Amino acid sequence: MMHEFLTANRIELIARCREKVAQRGTPGASEEELAYGISTFLDQLIKTLVVEKTATPMRSREVSGPSGGGQPNLSEIGESATQHGRELQRHGFTAEQVVHDYGDLCQSISDLAMERGQAIEVDEFRTLNRCLDNAIANAVTEFGYQRDFLIADRQAMHLNERLGFLAHELRNQLCTATLALSIIKQGNVGLSGATGGVLDRALVGLGNLIDRSLAEVRMTAGLPIQHRLFSLADFIAEVKQSASLEAQVVGCSLIVSDVDPLLAVDVDRDLLLSAAGNLLQNAFKFTHPGSEVVLNVYALSDRIFIDVQDHCGGLAPGAAEDLFTPFTQGAADRSGLGLGLSIARRGVEANHGTLGVRDLPGVGCVFTINLPRHAVAA
Repeated sequence: MMHEFLTANRIELIARCREKVAQRGTPGASEEELAYGISTFLDQLIKTLVVEKTATPMRSREVSGPSGGGQPNLSEIGESATQHGRELQRHGFTAEQVVHDYGDLCQSISDLAMERGQAIEVDEFRTLNRCLDNAIANAVTEFGYQRDFLIADRQAMHLNERLGFLAHELRNQLCTATLALSIIKQGNVGLSGATGGVLDRALVGLGNLIDRSLAEVRMTAGLPIQHRLFSLADFIAEVKQSASLEAQVVGCSLIVSDVDPLLAVDVDRDLLLSAAGNLLQNAFKFTHPGSEVVLNVYALSDRIFIDVQDHCGGLAPGAAEDLFTPFTQGAADRSGLGLGLSIARRGVEANHGTLGVRDLPGVGCVFTINLPRHAVAA
């Protein structure tokens, strides 16, 4: 009988399962995993086969569950398989490995029975299939549940972290603006003085935070990119108008090159405006006091380039690519979220362009937006 064959060869069957796991290059299962996995399943299969040879064969469903699923979690195999799926997920296994574990035992039983000349009756083989079916269903279901729960938990933590950073920065800027405004309202200082400058900086900071956040929401939500053709000269004029105020607030000069009025881009204007604004904000933040920030626009062949150059003194070795990593802040000034350059790159890439940085040792760095070239009518 099959249950006698399985009992006599239990150790051999488990050893063969271990060998198959090793051959697939999968990390070896710990004793805790095996306790809820193959070894337990083998004992329950034997128990099911024994009960089915008694006068009350239907009691075997308490061990192995009914055919076609039903409520297998109420069975012994359902409970242990659920635990097995949970353990495999915790230890970094894949859903494929969960299925392979039970498939390994089925193949080991078939191979060993053939080698030993052990006949397996049709009813016994059906019982084996029912037990495997219920075990795999429960293990994979639990594995998927645990994986989805873990992913959802990580996403929630990441979202909460970003919302926390954003709320913190908004609160700081708002508190600064409120305090400056209350002092000005007392009538002891004017809007053109140092306190007025503090108010200007806070309001500019709030605007930048909101613009950056809106751009990120659009890209994260996968909203359609609104491409349209427009003059690059008009666009740069708009950028210059808003950036000039920020240059005054931080006490540096903004130099903007002349733009050929026939040059045009076919992009999402809001995303490009956000990207250019983030690059300029970053330049104003890190350029040395009293230095220049240069906005240069030019065309080469079929490409248009928008350069933003600062005088920050240059980048540390190997720091260039890290600048585009979210939540990275590469200088002593730790204000902001470290998201501006990351959002800028995503916005440019959404418009079929690229954003890179070139280090000017001892001087500063140049961020370059590279976009397809278009033209407007004269």
